Amino acid sequence: MTDVTDGVLHTLFHSDQGGHEQVVLCQDRASGLKAVIAIHSTALGPALGGTRFYPYASEEQAVADALNLSRGMSYKNAMAGLDHGGGKAVIIGDPEQIKSEALLLAYGRFVASLGGRYVTACDVGTYVADMDVVARECRWTTGRSPENGGAGDSSVLTAYGVFQGMRASAQHLWGDPTLRGRKVGIAGVGKVGHHLVDHLREDGAEVVITDVRDESVRRILDKHPTGVTAATDTEALIRTEGLDIYAPCALGGALNDASVPVLTARIVCGAANNQLAHPGVEKDLADRGILYAPDYVVNAGGVIQVADELHGFDFDRCKAKATKIFDTTLDIFARAKEDGIPPAAAADRIAEQRMAEARRRG
Repeated sequence: MTDVTDGVLHTLFHSDQGGHEQVVLCQDRASGLKAVIAIHSTALGPALGGTRFYPYASEEQAVADALNLSRGMSYKNAMAGLDHGGGKAVIIGDPEQIKSEALLLAYGRFVASLGGRYVTACDVGTYVADMDVVARECRWTTGRSPENGGAGDSSVLTAYGVFQGMRASAQHLWGDPTLRGRKVGIAGVGKVGHHLVDHLREDGAEVVITDVRDESVRRILDKHPTGVTAATDTEALIRTEGLDIYAPCALGGALNDASVPVLTARIVCGAANNQLAHPGVEKDLADRGILYAPDYVVNAGGVIQVADELHGFDFDRCKAKATKIFDTTLDIFARAKEDGIPPAAAADRIAEQRMAEARRRG
């Protein structure tokens, strides 16, 4: 970008987000593309992470999100046992207004210019069809359609992995992995959330949902005429009486100084990235006796799927790997108890250990 503000540059060079290897600011005036590609770590292999398309209020906000998300991908990929580091890209703007073939092709050229250090995929605001377009300019693209040699919609296994994390949380807290008879609140029933509802209903859970899009809520209620109800908004959802599990499945920062004190759920386990608004929230949850399943652990099903695409996609193989999220989540809870720390800190320690070992080998 030629019009990067001093604030953005300050964020880049003085960020406390944690040791990024490379941040690329991209601009293509002809198509209107403005994007940020952040590579946090390649210690375990090429950085892998999706492309978010979102109307950020400022370039500084976009950079900060890319830094946060890419760091999270390093930890997610490490905990998923993948030979990939962490990266993320954000495209600035309303996808409903500015997304075009020319913009996506321009974006693909920027990703390709990194020579494989970053592998992209879908995220909020981007879809399989978009990745098919990006792939025309960049071979380091996953999340493509089956017709174009890809794995298709990664939200299917993302939801499945979150469900496995919920089962592990229930096993740890209540001694039984079933969610039958439990009340689960889901904030955000879009790409991932609507699949998660299906898993929960099949397991016999009662589900309460909310979403900023009325049509998304209506779709779920039409599909599940019994066992699913809607809350007016997220604030009402987290205060729902008798709620056992809260699943944030929209944007990050859902667990903050305002929401944690009023949560009624005993477990938080959802698909959203970066659920903890700031350091210390994990301790606030623990102090209230709320079990937190680290977001980047339980939502790793999607990245497991897109990583597999690079080697010739096999859905059954991916599902088997995503099923292991159950065991990984239990291991984290056990480590947290042993070390006397919150689960989020335990997950970080395990991920950091794997990355450190890879650097020593390298």
